[in-house]
Amino acid sequence: MGLKIAIQGIKGSNHHKVATDFFGNDIELLECSSFDAIIDHLLTGTADKGVMAIENSIAGSIIPNYNLVYHNKIHIIGEHYLNIHHHLMVLKGRTFEDIKEVHSHPMALLQCKEFFRAHPHIKLVESADTAETAKLIKEKKLKNIAAIAPKMAAELYGLDIIADNIQTIVNNATRFIILKKQNKVLPKEEIDKASLRFITDHKRGSLATVLNVMSDCNMNLTKIQSLPVIETPWKYAFFVDMTFEKYEQFAKAKSLLEIMAEDFQVLGEYKNARLQ
Repeated sequence: MGLKIAIQGIKGSNHHKVATDFFGNDIELLECSSFDAIIDHLLTGTADKGVMAIENSIAGSIIPNYNLVYHNKIHIIGEHYLNIHHHLMVLKGRTFEDIKEVHSHPMALLQCKEFFRAHPHIKLVESADTAETAKLIKEKKLKNIAAIAPKMAAELYGLDIIADNIQTIVNNATRFIILKKQNKVLPKEEIDKASLRFITDHKRGSLATVLNVMSDCNMNLTKIQSLPVIETPWKYAFFVDMTFEKYEQFAKAKSLLEIMAEDFQVLGEYKNARLQ
């Protein structure tokens, strides 16, 4: 068996899809009930790498995951963008008329809400994972329950898809980060994206000054997210993603930011998976 990869959710989930897209099929999957469990696997060495959702094009950032990576000194070594497709699936031989309840992750239910407006008799029930209900339908032969899950789940658990792509917004993508206990796995010439975390002081224009330095070093800021510093009320940390053409440009920006910003930390240096 190949690498041990920790994912949130079970086989058939979007995290599983990303793991196989990124690492191939020769992997041992470690199914986790939470994002914290992924981190625990990496810290204890029971997993070689982890896959974690970090932001969605509709719902925005999964904010707690930024702090999970930072506080545990885990490193981002890659990223993967997955177009999200939600499919309605049932036990083989069942039809739409048989459905009384639809179970799925709260985000999946939210993204498919419009589809079910025309079917008010169907109860929407939250579950921990998109693929979890698909697995239960097969195991317990549930005749009146449907799942919203990726196509991979229907294939794995032998279910019939009775409605394809039921999400309200077609262009729905999630960005996943690839995690490892140690930093860089790529040579510098292949690295063109980085994730940083820093704090600025309370002086007027401090953040603007830092952003100007990034711009002067030809950094392209693709994401900035502020989060409260829990230990210090009313102080904020900034999580930043930036792309660049040459590693030397980033090295220059990094050396300046180390001087200018407080508590500066590189969370990861990796390859941009979404080239503009």
